[in-house]
Amino acid sequence: MQAGLHATEKKPLPHMLCVTNMLLHGIEEPSFVRHDNTLARPYISYTQSDRVDIVLTNPPFGGREEDGIETNFPAHFRTRETADLFLALIVRLLKPGGRAAMVLPDGSLFGEGVKTRLKEHLMEECNLHTIVRLPNSVFRPYASIGTNLLFFEKGSRPKTSGSGSTASRRPESYSMTRPIRFEHLQDCIDWWGGAKARGPRRDAPGVEGDRR
Repeated sequence: MQAGLHATEKKPLPHMLCVTNMLLHGIEEPSFVRHDNTLARPYISYTQSDRVDIVLTNPPFGGREEDGIETNFPAHFRTRETADLFLALIVRLLKPGGRAAMVLPDGSLFGEGVKTRLKEHLMEECNLHTIVRLPNSVFRPYASIGTNLLFFEKGSRPKTSGSGSTASRRPESYSMTRPIRFEHLQDCIDWWGGAKARGPRRDAPGVEGDRR
């Protein structure tokens, strides 16, 4: 499994923490965690050989890239907002049928200009099947803004007429000593059903929209 892992972190301290976390979880050779800026590589240079099956990412909220980074992207995606550039890149990096889970701030898919074009691109290329709305306290004390988990697949299933969404409701707030846990998302897991799920599901508490 380790041979199939790739990771990049731009900032020195999070990079060190990521490497340490890998060691603590039994990854004996975490050299695949590079200290680099993924966005510094031109968008068009990512070819078929760079495609991946799964992407897990939590790009900086409100982060802005230094001058010149945006020119690595096509003109219609150019922006200095880090999260937007990552969304464009992830869609390109996924293999057909590839899956992604991404944390984005509220409103990321409903802005104007570049955000509108990114949303159109995402919906054309991928099946955005699930959106999980998280409480504002999930990332405290580092950030207190509202966030969402987006789950999508690269053109592998019929497009949805709407995306499922569910709120993590237990407990009402989180902190460093009371983190979000796997079981808090069980309603969403039950509704989605993973790869074995078939047909629309509307019966789970706190769930809205269709998933086919």
